[in-house]
Amino acid sequence: MSIRGGRNPRDQARQMDPGAFDDADMPSWRASDGRGGPPGGRRYRKDGGSSGLPGILRFLLFAGILAVVVAVVGLTVMRPLVRAAVVGWAWDNPGSLKVSFVADFIREDLGPVLTEPASNDDAEVVFEVQLGDTPATIAPRLLAAGTITSERAFLFTAIEDGLAPNLKAGNFLLRKNMTPAEVAAALVDAPVVIATTRVTFREGLRLEQITAKLQTVTSGVDAKAFYDTVTAPPPALLADFPWLKLPAGATLEGYLYPATYTLITDVRGDPQQHVTTADDLVRAMLTKFHDAVGDLRMQVPEARGLTWDQVLVMASMVEQEARLDVDRPLIAGVFQNRLNPKKETRGFLGSDPTVFYINDTLQLRALDFNAWQLYSFWGRLTDPLPTTLPDDLAGYNTYTHQGLPPAPISSPTVASIDAALEPDTTAGYLYFLAIGDGKTVYARTFKEHQANIKKYPT
Repeated sequence: MSIRGGRNPRDQARQMDPGAFDDADMPSWRASDGRGGPPGGRRYRKDGGSSGLPGILRFLLFAGILAVVVAVVGLTVMRPLVRAAVVGWAWDNPGSLKVSFVADFIREDLGPVLTEPASNDDAEVVFEVQLGDTPATIAPRLLAAGTITSERAFLFTAIEDGLAPNLKAGNFLLRKNMTPAEVAAALVDAPVVIATTRVTFREGLRLEQITAKLQTVTSGVDAKAFYDTVTAPPPALLADFPWLKLPAGATLEGYLYPATYTLITDVRGDPQQHVTTADDLVRAMLTKFHDAVGDLRMQVPEARGLTWDQVLVMASMVEQEARLDVDRPLIAGVFQNRLNPKKETRGFLGSDPTVFYINDTLQLRALDFNAWQLYSFWGRLTDPLPTTLPDDLAGYNTYTHQGLPPAPISSPTVASIDAALEPDTTAGYLYFLAIGDGKTVYARTFKEHQANIKKYPT
């Protein structure tokens, strides 16, 4: 054997007959030649084929199966963690929300809020889109307006529906019972409100004052229709507000909540929409009252000793008498103490605003309706009240009639209602006197009260 001649033992192996080693173990030296022999101890296949897949294919198959297993685990056991990571990253990269699997994760994360309405309230809301606004800049304002409950749900819907390029400046009519998709659509398709008026009714106004205020603004609301509605609320209106349990023949005095209201004066587009009517405004004010006061306050405990109607009457008086919130419970306490017929006041409340209420009512009845807007309410009397008053007004004179008036005399705030619900009677005050700068002083006896009048002349 010569290395230089290229000969080696394998080159000298003799020619083998075909099939000579069928069913026989191959010599161990054949396992190292790399040219077709199986490893030692294995049988030769008669067809000359391999007994398994090549190594690289086996590796790829194993890697594929492993990847599937990892994916299955990742999408089941680990899915919440994967989703949280993807969702957090997606909101930092809004463009990714258009990717299918990312969008699926976002939908899972948002859940029902993506398709549910903001509330069951069908009240209309005038929403302004300003020049340069985007879905991201209006989302917080939509949330504050009560038309959505999730900024992310709205933004995701806006991206899916392509709201951004179609968003234009203007005023739009939305409703509080819309879904995020309906809000997005309304900001493109809803009729545009091209004229609105904001009207503020401050606290302590009586029905006639609210009516007079409507006479002074170009609101589209018929002031006479408004007054007729609030003084004789129709059954259909009362049926829509089951919490409003009025005594027979009662007006809505005390229930029209003081606030700022947006009145629609002109609408372009959908013929189903309309300008704000007297009925719309009354309903909005009643809704605002219920939202602010709530059912719980109207469920007056028996221990209070007054019905809800009486609490509201006292609150309307407190609203007229108090200038500072700190005085409201004390003034309510004076009224409560005076209701006791065993006290020196013998159940007479002696409240000046009730007398002013009577006087204003008499004066208004003598005026033309359209002249109400010129009348000055709650002014001091220049002449005494008539000796004999109409039957519907006599009970309001708290100097001549014991107990509370038959109905409220104005629209109270929640602070006055709370004071009437929990009056401060601990000091036993029976008198109070306004001394200027909104301040009030109190007295337990008439003698002390007279001393205060001398000390703080008005």
